[in-house]
Amino acid sequence: MLRKYDLQAKKAWGQCFLHDRNAVRRIVDAADLQEEDRVIEIGAGLGVLTFALAARGVEVWAVERDRDLVQVLRAEFEGNDRVHIEEANALEYDYGHLGGKVKIVGNLPYNISAPIIFRLLEYRQSIFSATLMVQKEVADRLAATAGNRTYGIPSVICQHHADVRKVLNVGRGAFIPAPRVDSAVVQLTMRESPLVDIDDDFFRSVVQSSFAQRRKTLRKNLGNRFPAEHVQRALDSVGIEGRLRAESLTATQFGALAVALAAEG
Repeated sequence: MLRKYDLQAKKAWGQCFLHDRNAVRRIVDAADLQEEDRVIEIGAGLGVLTFALAARGVEVWAVERDRDLVQVLRAEFEGNDRVHIEEANALEYDYGHLGGKVKIVGNLPYNISAPIIFRLLEYRQSIFSATLMVQKEVADRLAATAGNRTYGIPSVICQHHADVRKVLNVGRGAFIPAPRVDSAVVQLTMRESPLVDIDDDFFRSVVQSSFAQRRKTLRKNLGNRFPAEHVQRALDSVGIEGRLRAESLTATQFGALAVALAAEG
């Protein structure tokens, strides 16, 4: 495809094109597509995943920012009324414009994968699941459980809104050109409602404050954001020891703590 259209990967955009057929098949399998599903593909590139998705009989909205690649996609899918090519920035795209719930599949640009994932969480009411290729380190962090050294702010916030699991690891040789990092596919299945009913911004502020200095205790970190007496009463009310560190708490415990802190005013 690159030779056909006389193109090269743009290093400045971090472009790496997936070509491993087995990895493509496993990604599409993991998305668990039904014929009635509507799929938004992020970073369609040369259309390798797009072809595989369309072959499952679903309708696909292929989002691509690179105008050169958009021209490739329009040429390759000309006449296919199940594939809609959309030239757009994934960080600005409206993931709720189709109405109802969609499934997201994509090979994310690694340098902006976290902002894209947080944008998807903003549209979680319109998304059933998101099956995403990211840097392995990011996948490990999102799926990490309490007590794991990679567990942190992204882990808690994602798990508050979604069931998160790592689907598979993908070697560097699966891409052209080969990236300098290992990759993995992570899947977020959005919850019907978050683990607890709490304002998103307030919840995030509690989590961020708790992890502000990883070696410090919850009591000290939270004390830099909230009155000390409020922190202690909130901790006591949910049965959490103030001398623990943030990585010891599950997403559910963070939710309970946030609710208790919010009640303190």
